[in-house]
Amino acid sequence: MASKGTVVTYITGNHDEMLRKFSPTILGNITLVDKLVLELNQQKIWIFHGDVFDASIQHSKWLAKLGGWGYDLLILINQIINWFLLKMGKDRYSLSKKIKKSVKGAVKFITNFEETATDLAIENGYDAVICGHIHQPQKRVITNAKGSTLYLNSGDWVENLTALEYQDNQWNIITCQPEEHSKNSEEENLHIPDAATLIHLVTQN
Repeated sequence: MASKGTVVTYITGNHDEMLRKFSPTILGNITLVDKLVLELNQQKIWIFHGDVFDASIQHSKWLAKLGGWGYDLLILINQIINWFLLKMGKDRYSLSKKIKKSVKGAVKFITNFEETATDLAIENGYDAVICGHIHQPQKRVITNAKGSTLYLNSGDWVENLTALEYQDNQWNIITCQPEEHSKNSEEENLHIPDAATLIHLVTQN
């Protein structure tokens, strides 16, 4: 996309924390940042990953890494389960969604995360706040004693197959259907260039 003229802003998160030492950096059409404020339709939009609100990541790096490995393992197991389910003609099943909805601690963490993000957004005068860290696709207005803001979470493109799109002056959550995603993955023949070629592509005028 960058090589074809699209301006790309890459916002760092906990899984690519090593990139934060280089933030902010501009490489052709790609900008690397930790957070972004956009002015859209006379509204201030605050965008960041959200892991800054995760105490386990900020204060216990080893615990955060353990949790990351556990999540990756859970996704792998889930992929195997879904492979068998699809072979049997059944619908996909999400283990992490089930855990997040049924475990009280997970539900409480998600609620606290959303409240913390929106409280800060309202206090600093942002009309909307966008995060992704907890992987829960969401679009809703949250109000407190000081005002209100639009809370948006992109979800993820691995498990939920969701993303956020801004069109016609409004934000929407778009969802890719699993069968469509699978079909596109089989049909696409992507060529990944080497590092030197990629740098040339994104920096050329």
